[in-house]
Amino acid sequence: MANPKHKSSKSRTRSRKSNWKLRLPSISECPQCHEPKLPHRACPSCGYYKNREVIEVNAN
Repeated sequence: MANPKHKSSKSRTRSRKSNWKLRLPSISECPQCHEPKLPHRACPSCGYYKNREVIEVNAN
């Protein structure tokens, strides 16, 4: 089994560990208010999920 000849620096290790997620999360449109939202989550602007109001949103 191969062993490393030199110690990996903290910056080298951390930069390798930080780049595992290459794509941004997709954004879908809310069918109620047509605002952008994350898929499979309640809309933060109107509070609807799957055509039902699941959270109460205060209008400011």
